[in-house]
Amino acid sequence: MNEIPKINVEKTKDDIVEFVQNKVSEANADGLVVGLSGGIDSTLAAFLACEAVGKENVFGIVMPSTTTPTEDKLHGTTIAQLLGINYKEIAIDSILNEFLSVTQLEENRLAIGNLKARIRMSIIYFYANSKNYLVSGTGNRSEILIGYFTKHGDGACDIEPIGDLYKTDVYQLAKYLEVPQEIIDKPPRAGLWNNQTDEDEIGMTYELLDKILYKFIEQGIDADSIAEQLDIEVDEVNNIINRVNRNKHKSEVPESPKKTLMVI
Repeated sequence: MNEIPKINVEKTKDDIVEFVQNKVSEANADGLVVGLSGGIDSTLAAFLACEAVGKENVFGIVMPSTTTPTEDKLHGTTIAQLLGINYKEIAIDSILNEFLSVTQLEENRLAIGNLKARIRMSIIYFYANSKNYLVSGTGNRSEILIGYFTKHGDGACDIEPIGDLYKTDVYQLAKYLEVPQEIIDKPPRAGLWNNQTDEDEIGMTYELLDKILYKFIEQGIDADSIAEQLDIEVDEVNNIINRVNRNKHKSEVPESPKKTLMVI
């Protein structure tokens, strides 16, 4: 079978909502902060947050930069208004430019893209701390497994409500919750530099990525067999497996060496 089993969207939604409610209660927090990028993942996270704690206890933050597509910025504010949550729009360019001016390092596109993500998360946590809210992550399982996120940037959060959903699962649940179709239809992108799209960076569609990940992670199938089943080159499969292995550190607690006790 070359298709990923479909999720039970109703049960999945209920389980996520209960999970979020429990975590907010355990932390004695008053609500949730969600960064609104205008993409499907953050939009779904915001919908679920409202289901879990009520729109009056959800705060959204839209944080555009000069490389943010205008459509994404508008979608971020539109979702906040559609859900009826309080939100703030904060352009991050002045913060970014001051950082670059102070450090005076040679500009590197990847480093600047990661810096943007970390600036955004610093802003999100400032609001979360001020409000006694938890930060809701917006990462999905596909991106977490291959490390397609910025460590201490968009990968930083207190809870990861959609972190067990592959990207194809995200689309199913988003449709079930009636996320606006224009957000579902547009290409996933982080907007960290001009004309960036997720699938261009990953090197394949999310549909193919999820099939490889499902067969490798969930079914334990070897690379050669996956390639044969999906009728693709084994190098494509090995590339994804290698990304999974080398990026594990991005989603794990930093390791420490074991101490040696004095023998008495």
